[in-house]
Amino acid sequence: MYHKEKSIQIKNSASALYNNLSVLRIAPRRLTYFTVVHANVVNMVSSSWDGLNYSHRQLQSKEPNVATSTSLIMQAAFCVLPSRDLLVVTSQKGIQMYESDGSIMVYWHALDTPETPTAQAVFARGICAVSENYICVGVSSGAILVFDVPSKGSNITLSEELEEHKESITDMASETSGSQECIANLVSADDEGNLCVWKSGEEFQLLNKIPGFDMSCTSAKLWKGIVVAGYGSGQIRLFEAVTGILHAEISAHARWIYSLDIAPFSGLLLSAAEDSYVRVWHLALTPETNTVEVAHLHNECVTDTQICGAKFCDGDGYAFAVTGYDLSEIIRYVQS
Repeated sequence: MYHKEKSIQIKNSASALYNNLSVLRIAPRRLTYFTVVHANVVNMVSSSWDGLNYSHRQLQSKEPNVATSTSLIMQAAFCVLPSRDLLVVTSQKGIQMYESDGSIMVYWHALDTPETPTAQAVFARGICAVSENYICVGVSSGAILVFDVPSKGSNITLSEELEEHKESITDMASETSGSQECIANLVSADDEGNLCVWKSGEEFQLLNKIPGFDMSCTSAKLWKGIVVAGYGSGQIRLFEAVTGILHAEISAHARWIYSLDIAPFSGLLLSAAEDSYVRVWHLALTPETNTVEVAHLHNECVTDTQICGAKFCDGDGYAFAVTGYDLSEIIRYVQS
């Protein structure tokens, strides 16, 4: 179903972080941007669709009053809002927001770090764009910071702090289908596997809390009112967002899942794990019977590689890209 394409070289290898790959497709310019985190640097590659032209950029983690920061970056992710696209970088010190090409930093938010070191690490992780004008970022305390983003300029403000999780946020996702009928449009996951389902607005509203299984939920997605969650146990669970009903449970991988992605137009689901496997599934919803069917379509083994990022490169799932710990390349697969 998929075959391997030419890899894209990156300046540094990928760190072993959940969801360590972000992809942004710029259709008018026939370009795709990729970002991969290595320690305190974000490797950014711009690739032309014909695969002939590449340009590289590196973004450093920042902190106030320090020329070169050594604070580790936890995640870099593109946030697509109707009026603008931003690249959001989270670290142990704060949150940086850039124009999508990485050229200009438009906003910096410092994390509250205790003056005396504590046993609890401080960092931000879990990034997503929600609704028309919000970017949500999770932090290690379990709080979710909601930023109100104007259609242009740098007047970004922290509008709300959601305090429902008690453990570090691992991932967040907004409704990908574009359907206006879905009540829930944000899901957040934490280190204990708990999921919170939210409705965005001037004040975000908690709709449902799905309890964890004492196993970290490392990656979560929201599609047509269904929460898709990947766990350290290698399992994927599909819940109805608003009621929390468990629709399906898949023993998908032999080791920790590091990344999930959904192609919203086709219902394809991508899962990638420490066990070196990337798998492609198909999700089918039957509204009449309120059921979800899952079919396994394809798998690829990236030999001797601890996979840490996997993303579809388009909304149909025609191509996907993979990163692995200590690999200095982005591996690409395209439908045959």
